[in-house]
Formats: sequence, structure tokens, C-alpha cells
Amino acid sequence: MHQNIGFRLSRLPRLWRAILDRRLAPLGLTQTRWITLYHLWRLEKGQPQCDLARAIGVEAPSLVRTLDQLAEQGLIERCPCDQDRRTKRVYLTPAATPLLEQIDAIVTQARQEMLAGLSEADIHQLDTLLEHIENNGIAIQARESRS
Repeated sequence: MHQNIGFRLSRLPRLWRAILDRRLAPLGLTQTRWITLYHLWRLEKGQPQCDLARAIGVEAPSLVRTLDQLAEQGLIERCPCDQDRRTKRVYLTPAATPLLEQIDAIVTQARQEMLAGLSEADIHQLDTLLEHIENNGIAIQARESRS
């Protein structure tokens, strides 16, 4: 039984993203674009590009193309950082708000469907357990990167 946990943990994010990709496709959004917009919306305003890349889990150079596309669509703007002119901060534009509200409604519906049949207590326990597993993983990474 324990042998299946790793497979489930790796399969679940792919399943979640596949469901969201299919539902967000009519909005003309690729996975990279909706994930970037959604993170920008959930994080504090004016994210440095490198921090945004870290939050999403990609390398900063990989994010540049997506940000270029989102800027061309008028959904974000990049401004130089006051403290460090080499750093760019990323801001959502007002034009992004209606799209983000649509994304949020789709994500909320998908989440409700994925968690159907679980009580609030089950969901809280699941969140606690996943956080514990994630923290164990972070500790393992930190330990292994020091060696």
C-alpha cells in the first residue's frame, strides 16, 4: 500500500493540471500563462520576476517568454525595481481582472469536484498531511544539497 503513495503524489498534480488545462483552453490560455497569472494574482503586488519564477517552480529565463506574451496581451506590465534597476517587478493590469475572475471560478469549481465526498475535517486533515509530507521533502532537499 505505501508503495502506491509516491505514484499517487506524482499523478495527482498532472491530473489536476490536465483538468484545468481542458477547462481553461476556451479562454485561450496555455498552462504556463494561466499558472503565471494565477500566481501573480495570489502573491503580493509587484513581484520580482525571479521570485515569481521560484513560486511557479521554473527558472527565471524560462518565464521571460511567457511574461512577454502576457505583456503583449496587455495583462501584465514589468517595471524596474527602485532598489535594483536590473530587477523587474511584474504587475497585473486592470485588463487582467475579468480574466482572473473567470480563471478563479473555473479553479474553484474543479477543486469542489475533486474534493467531492470529503468533509471539511477530511480536507483539513489532508492539507495538514500534505504540508507535513512537503516539509519532509524540503528538509530532505536541504540536507542533500549540503552534501
